[in-house]
Amino acid sequence: MKVITCLEPPVSHARVDAPIREPLRVALVQHRWQADGEALRAELNEGIARAAELGAKAVFLPEVTFSKYPAFERGGANPGAEAEDLATGPTFTFAAKAAVEHGVFVHASLYEHADQGDGLGFNTAILVSPDGELAGRTRKLHIPVTEGYYEDTYFRAGPATEEAYRPHSHADLGDVRIGMPTCWDEWFPEVARMYSLAGADMIVYPTAIGSEPGHPDFDTQPLWQHVIVGNGITAGTFMIVPNRYGNEGEITFYGSSFISDPYGRVLVRAPRDESAVLVADLDLDQRKDWLTLFPFLATRRPDTYGRLTAPVDREHPLGRA
Repeated sequence: MKVITCLEPPVSHARVDAPIREPLRVALVQHRWQADGEALRAELNEGIARAAELGAKAVFLPEVTFSKYPAFERGGANPGAEAEDLATGPTFTFAAKAAVEHGVFVHASLYEHADQGDGLGFNTAILVSPDGELAGRTRKLHIPVTEGYYEDTYFRAGPATEEAYRPHSHADLGDVRIGMPTCWDEWFPEVARMYSLAGADMIVYPTAIGSEPGHPDFDTQPLWQHVIVGNGITAGTFMIVPNRYGNEGEITFYGSSFISDPYGRVLVRAPRDESAVLVADLDLDQRKDWLTLFPFLATRRPDTYGRLTAPVDREHPLGRA
């Protein structure tokens, strides 16, 4: 498994004073899905172990970590039949065991069972502390509906509550605040901005993205990275994006997992077609430095943004009134 590191943060070009917080070392693991569950768990555990050996405090894993991506085809009458219980299912069980064994925070993603009567579940990201306890949970808010990604027939959208954009924190991580949306959420600048307004230092997007079945020659990887990095610039946040790789049938996932900083610099990036561990030191004071130089939050004009909260007119989906 390839290990790619950035163990000294790049300089903060907008440093306004001496750094206050120590750099935080984080990691992500890029993997491919395997039908052999034991082999998959062994690969992920190896990645977490190597990150921990390098001093990472938290390790982040891709979307629906242990599942074959389900949404190539539309879901049937009971699409959530394979969904798991958050607290007792295989994903939390693995994450808790790995967190305790390696003494790190482990982030993972699962298809969470939801007893709502429609057969749909939640696409849920979790963070588990080194003592094996649940430290955070976030449900995916935006659900894709396009060819090969028919997630609306599997997942319910996360509820619109006050907790929807609340970053997670834990005493063992100092005062760092972590936003944990998922995949399709990464395309929406509103998501990054909402987390930034809530004080998030970093935003983690567990991801499963690759080829477009209806447009096989269209490589979206560069656009995907540009959008996320750009949203990190305007939000003043680090972006941590673990993706899977490999062919699972209708889609070939393109890996390219990365970590970027508030200045838009990609600190580390994984290959498109190989398992990898990315480890990077994050200078958490860069958020303050950047948003002092470019005060995007303070100079907003929310009184002009009413249309952003209005539902889309189905007869004019391109926004033409």
